Amino acid sequence: MRFTPVLVLHICVGILGLLSGATALSFRKGSGRHRVSGNIFALSMLSLGASGAFLGYTKHQTLNGLMGVLTFYLVATAWLTARRRDGKAVHFDWVALMVPLAVGAVLLTYGLEAASSQTGAKEGYPAPAYFVFGLAALLFGAGDVRMLVHRGLSGGQRIARHLGRMCFALFIAAGSFFLGPSNRPLRLVMTLGFGRQVFPVLLRPPVLFLLTVLPLVLMILWVVRLRFTNAYKKVLITR
Repeated sequence: MRFTPVLVLHICVGILGLLSGATALSFRKGSGRHRVSGNIFALSMLSLGASGAFLGYTKHQTLNGLMGVLTFYLVATAWLTARRRDGKAVHFDWVALMVPLAVGAVLLTYGLEAASSQTGAKEGYPAPAYFVFGLAALLFGAGDVRMLVHRGLSGGQRIARHLGRMCFALFIAAGSFFLGPSNRPLRLVMTLGFGRQVFPVLLRPPVLFLLTVLPLVLMILWVVRLRFTNAYKKVLITR
């Protein structure tokens, strides 16, 4: 396996993103430690998305490239949502809306091509992979449309948008790290001599799958709590 500088950077910022993301989720929302770890997570994930998009397109891996674009978009819009306390939509949001719509359209098109092919795959990925992430991108786009129609978000809806997008970006990073082709990130960690006593235990498929879907589970729990309870008031008080 040939590790290029961009690939090593991609894996390093991915590991930093996973660690800082888990740290941010463990701290009380709105606390100082949450903001610090959240900023580290945002910067590392923006770097992860940009490098992932570059690697995907240079290696002619459309799904990986578009996942990098989607990750960058999710983190950028989530970070801006948290920064804008008034929750008002701006002109940038109209431009950002084009990203999930374009990503979703391309992924669904590739999914149809994969489904109609003899192998049921395209570029080595099965049709369901394109459909799942394509629909997810369109759902985030629909969230943007809803925000723009209402000219912004406030209260629990604003925080739910922030957490939901950050958690889904973390899910993409976790899936790439733990379940990616040949577990390339894990192999690099082992090659560098780290985690030799820990990762062999974690390399069991059920554990890797659990670590991958955990951000999704936390996303659903937080969004439900914020949208249907008064939990967001406690978060707003600490911000």
